[in-house]
Amino acid sequence: MELETRNYIAGEWHGGAGTVENRNPSDLSDVIGHFAQADADQLATALDTAHRAQVEWGATGPQKRHDVLMAIGIEMMARAEEIGTLIAREEGKPLAEGKGEVYRAGQFFTYFAAEALRQLGQTADSVRDGIEIDVRREPVGVVAIISPWNFPVATPAWKIAPALAFGNAVIWKPANQTPASAVALTQIIARQDLPRGLFNLVMGAGREIGQALAESARVDAISFTGSVPVGRGIAAAAIPNMTKLQMEMGSKNPMVIMEDCDLDLAVAHATNAAFGGTGQKCTAASRLIVHERIHDAFAEKLVAAAQALKVGHALEARTQIGPVVSAEQLAANLDYIKTGKREGAELLCGGTRLERASEGYFMAPAVFAGTRNDMVINREEMFAPITCVIKAGSYDEALHIANDTEFGLTAGIMTRDLARATHFRRHARAGCVMVNLPTAGTDYHVPFGGRGASSYGPREQGRYAEEFYTIVKTAYIHSGAPQ
Repeated sequence: MELETRNYIAGEWHGGAGTVENRNPSDLSDVIGHFAQADADQLATALDTAHRAQVEWGATGPQKRHDVLMAIGIEMMARAEEIGTLIAREEGKPLAEGKGEVYRAGQFFTYFAAEALRQLGQTADSVRDGIEIDVRREPVGVVAIISPWNFPVATPAWKIAPALAFGNAVIWKPANQTPASAVALTQIIARQDLPRGLFNLVMGAGREIGQALAESARVDAISFTGSVPVGRGIAAAAIPNMTKLQMEMGSKNPMVIMEDCDLDLAVAHATNAAFGGTGQKCTAASRLIVHERIHDAFAEKLVAAAQALKVGHALEARTQIGPVVSAEQLAANLDYIKTGKREGAELLCGGTRLERASEGYFMAPAVFAGTRNDMVINREEMFAPITCVIKAGSYDEALHIANDTEFGLTAGIMTRDLARATHFRRHARAGCVMVNLPTAGTDYHVPFGGRGASSYGPREQGRYAEEFYTIVKTAYIHSGAPQ
């Protein structure tokens, strides 16, 4: 077994109890590798060494943490094309998107490198004479990170970087669909001067490694990104230990298209938001709520834009939409197409498997019209290149439809009316609101997260990350009277 296919535990590379095969969804003849699956004993070793290493790292000064994180970020940005190509091969996103993801992941590390130097406490006078108060943040401890396959480098980066910046140890379980990207990131981190066992890559099935992490009393905090059912299972397993939780889960993001918008811009942004990343984004716009006055014109232009998208091999220069990630995902997508038709929605385009020069999981982007907000295709997160158009008679109706969901991650509006845009910003029940922009696309220096079933616990990214990765300690000091 090649070194790069192994887990990284206690500062060394190890084989596992078995392996999983990793194939290119753009070309099923391309086997990327066979990747080790950790067992319970290896996870126990990772937890043991992480606890010891965290004590040392937690006492390390901010300059050292800064230097380590900066080195990781700089190497990632320098290798964006190389690792981005790997992401395109194993996850299926177009090469340009893969390179962009790696570069952005590097920026997360350089941002939190600077945050390591900005960890300032507070002082206060007590209400009691002769007593001073010191308030500061300390590491939460050992953090388990469970990350998804759709952003196999960026999502773990925005979790790992603050975890290390604030003095924690990390046990990382990535998705089994994208192990090669996880190994590439781990190789960069492993080259840094870190305490042995501070960072661990423990690959394995969610029902085994993920469940064990959720149930472990030796894990102080869990940061998870994935589906709502899995998130609820993690929460149920972790709460008996009072484990700190941060979870980003499902979505059903609305984009409201008002009659006064720039129609061509609205179509462009809707196309981007609905089909970028093959629709496999938690921020994708899968509900397009369109004012009745422009409904037909918008739908016609959207169909033309969707049909013009180049679907193909992720490494081909002209490809705009790559394959979906797996056979299971493709089957689920095609089932949603059947469900939409059965519910009475009109399939305007797409929704079929496509044949290309290489065998892969290619799918034509789909647009449904004539949909109601109570349809399954408008209630459940599909994670697919499928979007649904819903007709609304007024702004008030559109806002009501937008908010009528258990989710609340992102929401967008296309309008030229400043008052209407302001009202939407304030009344959309979502953690992130976009005005005249796609619902997908966020910055790394500001908080990210949702409400309802979309998120649980403190926000990710930016200065808000310290709420999850640290614990506040308040100290009272009585120095006595001067002699």
